[in-house]
Amino acid sequence: MALQWLTIGHGLLEGAVSLYAASAAGSVALCGFGFDSCIEVLSASIVLWRIFSIGGARRWAISERSGLRFVGACFVFLSIGIAIDSTSGLLAHEVPKESLLGIAIAGFSVLAMPLLASAKRRASQDIGSSAVRADARQTDFCAYLAAITLAGLVLHRLLGWWWSDPAAGLLMTPIIFWEGVQALRGLSCGCASCA
Repeated sequence: MALQWLTIGHGLLEGAVSLYAASAAGSVALCGFGFDSCIEVLSASIVLWRIFSIGGARRWAISERSGLRFVGACFVFLSIGIAIDSTSGLLAHEVPKESLLGIAIAGFSVLAMPLLASAKRRASQDIGSSAVRADARQTDFCAYLAAITLAGLVLHRLLGWWWSDPAAGLLMTPIIFWEGVQALRGLSCGCASCA
């Protein structure tokens, strides 16, 4: 349970800092990463809800499935929005500003997310929870997005490749879309196993 609270706390910090940095720099990749973090907080909250409701009435499983579908729809719409913004940024040659704050938060996430995912996998084995195991997989996705975001920001800063930021946005869209599809199908947070 402490891991879920840690996930929520980190996601809130990661989302807020990323969205602030995205606004200041005009970065599509940071914006996508920040909104993804906010949706991950919602997903982690659903898993926490599941942990608190173990042994509860069937109404908890139905509510979890509905919540998971809402999360999935958010991911799908986010992926479409990032794809549109990234494409228009590339076509219009929109040059984002450099963002040291964005590099710092993405770099921190690249280091922290794999450790958190590993701890969640161990916890899922200890308590036999498919919900926590699936949430560990989402934490892995967050690490991938952080790495893509970091690469785009660093390439722009070091090499002046203005297009690396919207390209990073385009690279992250299939991952976010896949997360959304999995959630809509009831697979991301273990919903399929609890229905």
